[in-house]
Amino acid sequence: MQSKQLTWRFAWDYPAFRVKLILGVILLALIACSLQPFFSYVQGRSGLLLNDFVLNLLPAHDVSAYIFLILYPASALLVWRMRKNTDLCITFLWGYIFLCLVRMSTIILIPLDAPKNLIHLSDPFSIIFYGTNQITKDLFFSGHTATLFLVGLCLDNKTEKIIVFCGTAVLGLLLLIQHVHYTADVLAAPFFSYIFWHLGKRVTRI
Repeated sequence: MQSKQLTWRFAWDYPAFRVKLILGVILLALIACSLQPFFSYVQGRSGLLLNDFVLNLLPAHDVSAYIFLILYPASALLVWRMRKNTDLCITFLWGYIFLCLVRMSTIILIPLDAPKNLIHLSDPFSIIFYGTNQITKDLFFSGHTATLFLVGLCLDNKTEKIIVFCGTAVLGLLLLIQHVHYTADVLAAPFFSYIFWHLGKRVTRI
């Protein structure tokens, strides 16, 4: 099905599109409902404290406002582009589902303690999904970095892609400055996102 050139009204007429959209929304809702108990468990266990050379060189500062000034406008741009691009919607939706599921798996498989001198992110939405804004062990890999890079991969406009990719690099640096992630968490995120983007595109083409 080539839904990219179809409006939402006409794309909805395709059963395959409806299934992918509805099933994706249901799965994402189930993931959202599982976040509070999942991170409550993760936060309560002990993990490995890494000696991160890069973090040792960076004094910790609260740069939460700058992090979300990058993340939220880019996310809003993606939603805006989805208005006329149903392929983009399905690709990101399923790419993000894979991102969430794999990230939860890697967090379980790689237990880490919070980096030294961590400063909590002031995220207005964390209390909604996590039940608290004091989650410090959701580490490998960086969800903020992976999400923003996935946004850049999904966008069609070359200029917008470059801007978002540059924003991803700045975002990753800011996360390290705030000491909310290890360097490996940030560096690994784009590689995972690239895989999830390809998986999302496969779902779109089915």
